Amino acid sequence: MLRVSSVWRSVAAACALMAPLAHAALPSADELLRLAPDASPQAIRLALSAAGCAESSLNERQDYLTVIDFSRPSREKRLWVFDLRQPRLVFEEWVTHGKNSGGDLASTFSNRPNSYQTSLGLFRTGATYRGKHGTSLRLEGLEPGINHNSEARGIVIHSAAYADPGVVPSLGRLGRSEGCPAVRPAVAPELIRTLSQGSYVFAYYPQQDWLSSSRFLAGASCRTSLASRQAASGHL
Repeated sequence: MLRVSSVWRSVAAACALMAPLAHAALPSADELLRLAPDASPQAIRLALSAAGCAESSLNERQDYLTVIDFSRPSREKRLWVFDLRQPRLVFEEWVTHGKNSGGDLASTFSNRPNSYQTSLGLFRTGATYRGKHGTSLRLEGLEPGINHNSEARGIVIHSAAYADPGVVPSLGRLGRSEGCPAVRPAVAPELIRTLSQGSYVFAYYPQQDWLSSSRFLAGASCRTSLASRQAASGHL
């Protein structure tokens, strides 16, 4: 009996030590902006708020946060990958948008199949597979009506030669996809390998219809989370 009690005390002690790690706070927006000073403060703050709300409402934590700022032109770097455990900046890259979303600047977005447009909102990474673009990473849209058709549409992160900035001098922009966030071949394998370990992917654009209806930004609990994060960062 004493032996069993001793085992349980050991288990309880181990759990007590693990609990803070399981519920470690997300880094602040200011921390991430120090790591990525060229990123948009608005995009970073909203991405962290959405990730925090998803962590709470879905009861799952991802090790990485990927932020894509589609308010920026495709010829600029507009994708950032953060390791939330350290925290540290892992990637800062170019990324494409859908060919029907715009030229150099994306301006229209859709969740509809065959729209060839980019979808906004919060995704989480899924499984990898081998396709026509090599190893690709599935994206699961988490926002009904905004991006929930991503898997049916085949929206994935994949490699593409037209995502390399070397095409900008001739095109004036990156090439465009059928809605996927494609990245240059030189970085695709390592980026996909990293994100396959688990990442929320936040695709941002200042579209008011989405911002005011997103389940991860506009819900009551999420508004509270956002206010708390802004207060903690001194950005009320």
